[in-house]
Amino acid sequence: MLKYSALISSVLWITLSKGNGLVNYTIGLYFTWLKEPVKRLIASLIGHTVFTMLIVLFLKYAFKKLLDTEMGDTSTVIIMSVGISLLITLILQSRNFLNSWRNLAIESERIKKEAISAKYAALKNQVNPHFLFNSLNALTNLVYEDADLSAKFIKKLSEVYRYVLETREKDVVPLAEELNFVKSFIFLQKIRHEDSLVFVLEEFETANLSVIPLSVQMLVENALKHNVISDDEPLIVRIYQKGSFLVIENNLQKKNILKEESSGIGLENIKAQYEMLSSGEVVIKEDNHLFTVELPLI
Repeated sequence: MLKYSALISSVLWITLSKGNGLVNYTIGLYFTWLKEPVKRLIASLIGHTVFTMLIVLFLKYAFKKLLDTEMGDTSTVIIMSVGISLLITLILQSRNFLNSWRNLAIESERIKKEAISAKYAALKNQVNPHFLFNSLNALTNLVYEDADLSAKFIKKLSEVYRYVLETREKDVVPLAEELNFVKSFIFLQKIRHEDSLVFVLEEFETANLSVIPLSVQMLVENALKHNVISDDEPLIVRIYQKGSFLVIENNLQKKNILKEESSGIGLENIKAQYEMLSSGEVVIKEDNHLFTVELPLI
């Protein structure tokens, strides 16, 4: 038996090493350490133990038939093999768990930074000199024409700024509040663009539904910023509900705009925030006539 001991040991441990690696990979397809650690632990213990026992019994039978030699006492070999396999598996799984936990922590921190950056960008976008200048310029002209409308304009402008300040620390806001904010924002834009801007907000039930703050307004503002708005080519912005999504849609009539002039949260930041807060994904569609963004309702 001594002349075969090296061969037996090599075949046994190579088979157990490769085989347990495959068992571990297979279990990982169904249970992850981060989401289901208890199930993963139980499945690993059972899987590796059963596999090791079956391999030991199979190799013991194979060596007996092929080489006419014994591996030793069956119980002893099984206990030693299972013990060593579980010990090695525990060490490897601990490393994998720590790596997964570290990667999750890094990804979570990245998304948090993007969310903070997005909120700051949104705030900066609303109080940037261009927005304020356009609003004050429109108000200056309006004061001499219609005092009552001027008062309403000032009220809507204050509502816009108050909403931005009140929601900058929130992750989500009620959909009804976001849409009221968008209405105030559109009112200010309509003073400037008049009939060249058409805004359609379809009626639907908003109770118990939420969105990321400023997300709808950002998409509306992007439509204003990136498309031609004129009497001959009016911009039509439409908001409606489709299943579990809020749809923001506008007709496509792109204008030339420098990349550095494009500001705001950005679609990528919105997508990143929704990945963190919702199981749904932001859907973006564009064809020759329409640009559509579907936001998952939370």
